Amino acid sequence: MANRRKGLVCAAGLALLALAVAGCSGGGSEAKGSATPASGGASSSSYVYTGSGPITDAPEKLTILATNAWTTNVDLATAEIVRTIVDKAGVTVDWQLLPPQNYADAVSPRLASGIDLPDIVYLPDQDQLMKYIKSGLFLPIDEYYEKYGVNLKKLYEQNPDIKASLTTPDGRMNYVPQRVLTKNYMPLFMVNTRWLDAVGLKEPATLDEFTEMLRKFKTDDPNGNGQADEIPFSLDPKFLPMAFGPSFGMDLYTQFYADDAGKVHFGYYEPAYEDYLTYLNGLYGEGLLPVDFASTTSDQVTSRFSQNVTGATFNFSWYTSMVYSPLFEDYDPNVPLIKGIAPLAGPNGDRFYVGRTPVSGIFGISKNAKNPELAFKFLDYASSEEAQTYYTWGIEGVTYEIADGKKRFTEQGKSNDFIQKLGIGPVNLPNSQSTESTDVLVAPWHAEIDKEMEKYIKAPFPFVYALPEEASVESQYMTDISTYVEEMHYKFITGQENLGNFGKYIANLQKMGIEQVIEVKQAQYDRYLAANA
Repeated sequence: MANRRKGLVCAAGLALLALAVAGCSGGGSEAKGSATPASGGASSSSYVYTGSGPITDAPEKLTILATNAWTTNVDLATAEIVRTIVDKAGVTVDWQLLPPQNYADAVSPRLASGIDLPDIVYLPDQDQLMKYIKSGLFLPIDEYYEKYGVNLKKLYEQNPDIKASLTTPDGRMNYVPQRVLTKNYMPLFMVNTRWLDAVGLKEPATLDEFTEMLRKFKTDDPNGNGQADEIPFSLDPKFLPMAFGPSFGMDLYTQFYADDAGKVHFGYYEPAYEDYLTYLNGLYGEGLLPVDFASTTSDQVTSRFSQNVTGATFNFSWYTSMVYSPLFEDYDPNVPLIKGIAPLAGPNGDRFYVGRTPVSGIFGISKNAKNPELAFKFLDYASSEEAQTYYTWGIEGVTYEIADGKKRFTEQGKSNDFIQKLGIGPVNLPNSQSTESTDVLVAPWHAEIDKEMEKYIKAPFPFVYALPEEASVESQYMTDISTYVEEMHYKFITGQENLGNFGKYIANLQKMGIEQVIEVKQAQYDRYLAANA
């Protein structure tokens, strides 16, 4: 389960096209700013930081350890957008950039040793158990936040939930966030509208209608080739809980969720989970969920759409107009082809999609930082609206222009290869994804549907730091619980395990300590609500 969630996080970055994700190795490159190189001593005491660049009037240098781009022919240390931010900050940066694919494996040993760390580090995880904080690897930033947090204060005023998540139980702050969209361009069901027309159906709104649609996709030759080659529904299996859990009132993707009364639940431990399994077992038994569903890859789904042999899937929204629809030679960008639809209402009327937590990564100022104030000012400036414009739109006059008060991409700005090399959505800086810039990249009909979907998006269980005793409980029980849940999930769906044994499954979870974990999660959620009040 944990591996599937990690996979989704990567997909999420890719999902916003040029706004987040790209990569190659290349540590140790130095981006030159407008200031001359220097040793990185104390900032000029007479200089007042206002939230804009430059952040200092003295020659200063920072060292930063972070991920490089996901696209292998891009080095963010020399990419123009990154260099522009550094230049405007008035510093030089010695970048230590590592490939994101193995970043955690490469960085974790350095953090474990705690020796000779750079000034700023992009952490390999969100430190929920506060192991890095407790070990003193990263400095508290409260003092710097109060003095110099011009842009972070604006960010937290607009997003108090982010501040609540990143505030420790004792009221301290240690990290600066990297952010993603939380309710726009989220994963959703999508269907081939031509197949719907061929079988004489409208978009399904309920599970029953969805099932009936899949049956007709299987039997009524919607691709019109006279062969029984249709695969009604294809998806990467990591999306399965996210797709159907909400129809039964559960957030199975995050695993834990709180109801309207504030009570925390573990989705895989709920009576409704049996109904979810029964439904999917039925789809599998009818051949509406492919035999190979547990091993289907995203590339296979794309291939099936390109061959016009699959009619529905569940994936990040951008696939509808940016990947799947253009696979058809006669696709008209003004008319939906592979179209996102509203969530499916379940037996009790539950109907929602699960959004994302706003924090996708965190930056810390290390205990070895030579000038912590300078490091904080850089992170604060890099979190500014000015910097975010560079991250999401690129360079004015090159990738975008302003007409009638609105930004729009140039032809170069619409070239994915060009903007990736420019450093769009740099993952080595505290960037934030943008709805506005995504709206103008996708087809107009896609942007309209995205706005219609907003009302269905439900926030997931928030990120909350764990107290030491809570961390102990989670460490003791959750690894085995997650492994067991994932194993049984597929066995129940495929019939390898009889659903008559669901009660035994619940009893096993009790023995494995799930109720103790739920108690811990309840305490964390209560703290989050208090901090966000």
